[in-house]
Amino acid sequence: MSNSSKTLYEGVALSLKLEQATYPDGASGTLEIVRHPGGAGTVAININNEICLIRQYRFAAGGWLWEIPAGRIEHKEDPLETAKRELREEAGVTANEWKSIGTIYPSPGICDERIFLYMASDLSRHSVEHEEDEYIEIFWLPLDEAISWIQQGKIVDA
Repeated sequence: MSNSSKTLYEGVALSLKLEQATYPDGASGTLEIVRHPGGAGTVAININNEICLIRQYRFAAGGWLWEIPAGRIEHKEDPLETAKRELREEAGVTANEWKSIGTIYPSPGICDERIFLYMASDLSRHSVEHEEDEYIEIFWLPLDEAISWIQQGKIVDA
């Protein structure tokens, strides 16, 4: 639990806070915490049992990463709407069937970001709407091959 907070940086995508925290044993400490609105990602599977993966350039990670289509929740948007928007924009796909498959905290030691995960099926192709600073390639990979890529360390994104 945070007792007090000082904003060190306020950006478009996140804020950095210096927070006084009280721990379960009653001790206290000062923490740097990244506050983030959260995101949503989609595991889209087509009728051929292929998963939609994007290969996206990520400067902070040092290059290209294999990912599922995902993005930041905007303006208190519903996470499912974020997932639908990002799947359409990044992969050029819409879906008629959606199922929540859970949430993850990708870096809970320093950040409150939660990513809501969905499975999408009954897919239709559309045109992509990449943002100007997005460098994305779209791939459809057999699901068992994608699992093998995870085991091999080729897919390392959360």
